[in-house]
Amino acid sequence: MTANSFTSVSLEPPLISVCVAERAHLLPLLKERRVFGVNVLKEDQQHLSEFFALADQPLKDEAITNIKFVWTLKNIPLMDNVLCQIACRLHATHVAGDHTIVVGEVLSAALHPGKPLLFFRGDYTRLS
Repeated sequence: MTANSFTSVSLEPPLISVCVAERAHLLPLLKERRVFGVNVLKEDQQHLSEFFALADQPLKDEAITNIKFVWTLKNIPLMDNVLCQIACRLHATHVAGDHTIVVGEVLSAALHPGKPLLFFRGDYTRLS
């Protein structure tokens, strides 16, 4: 799924949060598996953001996007060739309106060269 943002919650222990729509297909899987990955896309990866924003990602379209995954030792899929990869263990969930705030404990993080894909005021933009 594509999230508008994720937030740092705590440094000790290292926690982040992301809001997931109650109707998202990902939410039951996340609660069951109790691990998840966060990928920060690079500025030239808007097509990936748009693909994962779809309610369902058709397999034929996935092949076109050329998505490759790397798997952590905890069996967490992270996208290859992104700006930042964060592997998390589910720490807590809090229902808030039509979303669930998912709090994850950071197990590992990697930052790679590039500039972030930004979404601001309803549109994609770049740092200037």
